[in-house]
Amino acid sequence: MSSRTFENKHPQDQASSGFEFFKGVGQVTGATLLSLTLLTSSIVAGGLVGLAISFRNLPDVRQLRSFSPTETTHIYDIKGKLLASVHGEANREVVPLDRISPNLKRAVLASEDGHFYSHHGINPAGVGRAVVVNLVAGGVKEGGSTITMQLVKNLFLTHKRAFTRKLAEAVLAIRLEQILAKDEILEMYLNQVYWGHNNYGVQTAARSYFNKSSEFLTLGESAMMAGLIQAPEEFSPFASMKKAKQKQKEVLGRMLDLQWITQKEYDDALKQEIKLGRIRSFQGSALPYISNTVAQELAKKFGRDALLKGGMRVQTTVDAKFQIMAEDTVNKWHKNLLGQGLRKNQIALVAIDPRTHFVKALVGGVDSKASEFNRATQAQRQPGSSFKPFVYYAAFATGKYGPDSTVIDSPVSYRDGNGWYFPRNYDGGFSGAMSIRTALSQSRNIPVIKLGKAIGMNKVIETCRTLGIMSPMEPVTSLPLGAIGVTPLEMASAYATFANYGWQSPVTVIARITDSTGNVLLDNTPKPQRVLDSWASAAIINVMESVVTSGTGKGAALNRPSAGKTGTTSSEKDIWYVGTVPQLTTAVWVGRDDNQQLSSGATGGGMVAPIWRDFMVKALKDVPVEKFKSPSQFPRPKSN
Repeated sequence: MSSRTFENKHPQDQASSGFEFFKGVGQVTGATLLSLTLLTSSIVAGGLVGLAISFRNLPDVRQLRSFSPTETTHIYDIKGKLLASVHGEANREVVPLDRISPNLKRAVLASEDGHFYSHHGINPAGVGRAVVVNLVAGGVKEGGSTITMQLVKNLFLTHKRAFTRKLAEAVLAIRLEQILAKDEILEMYLNQVYWGHNNYGVQTAARSYFNKSSEFLTLGESAMMAGLIQAPEEFSPFASMKKAKQKQKEVLGRMLDLQWITQKEYDDALKQEIKLGRIRSFQGSALPYISNTVAQELAKKFGRDALLKGGMRVQTTVDAKFQIMAEDTVNKWHKNLLGQGLRKNQIALVAIDPRTHFVKALVGGVDSKASEFNRATQAQRQPGSSFKPFVYYAAFATGKYGPDSTVIDSPVSYRDGNGWYFPRNYDGGFSGAMSIRTALSQSRNIPVIKLGKAIGMNKVIETCRTLGIMSPMEPVTSLPLGAIGVTPLEMASAYATFANYGWQSPVTVIARITDSTGNVLLDNTPKPQRVLDSWASAAIINVMESVVTSGTGKGAALNRPSAGKTGTTSSEKDIWYVGTVPQLTTAVWVGRDDNQQLSSGATGGGMVAPIWRDFMVKALKDVPVEKFKSPSQFPRPKSN
């Protein structure tokens, strides 16, 4: 270790070792603004000492000596069966400071508070700069928080960004530093801070991210972990290694600027191969895919602190027995497909009640214990021909086209950049004039491209956005063939809106949330809104019924009316079947995590439709047979 670092010094001695000023802090332009910053820093430094005496109604920091975590959040199925307890303290293993890697301590200090061992709870320059930036911006835009301030904020204060809260943080930080040693504060902070994926505390996080104790973290691993603190879900290497490496580089750069590491150590840390562990959240969950999806919704709605500390009682939309049946179906067909030569196949399944948009089953892979990556909600895969109904719906909604309108399946070419694009059908041939019903039933490519060009690809994109498909889309000629990324959840939700004749509620896996005393925090009773034309929706359902009775979806046929569409990408990397009855819409995707070809000749109709059928037969047992409404029951839109 370089003599320029403080590796071998005890942290308590750092105040006398002369930390360099935090070079990255306060890059304020303009002489006036700089002078104002310096003046404000002096005022803040002196004023907060006085405020520390006068703020009588703030929490007593002495209670931290006997601190215990707040309540655990519990997740239940629709019938009240406990699925998971979102771990407060149960997901934290407290470790003493001397059992935490010096690499991590150094990385966190560099990232969060370079003056930690030389200030007394606040960094006047940092706070002063934040005050100036906020005054100029006309609101709270920047923090200037020290580690001590962050700790008291997490333990005592709300996360609402306000100037008065920032003052309270500073006062409490000064008080805390009067009763606890620096090492005690740093140890409490590292054991308290949130690291993402339901990991509170450095030890649990180290085991989750790198499958090792925090004591043995390398410099590269430490810098990556330190980079998570500001936005752990966004910069998690499980979510995006690219973003995680970007933050790692920033932290290492900060350490290099502070001369806490050498250039060689910086270079070696960047080159180090990062070997990830696995996400360990909800290990005790009866249904991990459901619990994780719920946790994501809760964090988005209420924030991660409320999720992990708020003592919420969450009723999901899922029946545990129904979910287990879905998981068993996926596992059965995974083995079946292995026997058909589809090695390393993964399967995702999402079932939604189209009348409520409640998720009834959600399976994100063949084995949640082996991998908690949720392909149902997180895997962006190409839908292939299962995208075509969105194009035909958009055409129907113009009023100019109907199921029996004629389209021509004939050779065509389009200018594509510097060259030409010659779209082809799956079988390589052309069939001439045919109805839209036949074109979709036989999954012809040329007619849907011609129709997309005729109505305008922007109308197709607009339809997708209305249906909740948010992936990047360009109005290119190949768009109707599904050359975008979508999740099975998005596909199931979109088809469910068709099945409900254009009426849509927000798709959700949460029915109701209360606090620990029974006060209702969220009631997701469906409030449907009509977002699509009802006639056009009924018409596309009607055409998709023909897919099942006389087209590529024959393998999905039930002993009741159903509508659906197969999907197969040109390279056989993704195969789909998305289908619906009036009471249940289900999307099934099969592919490989490495995005390689499944096998030559793999198709949605041949290999996925039977999976869908098997699931639906079991799911619809004892459910009455219903017919879809005819398009004639709705007014046809006027063409313009």
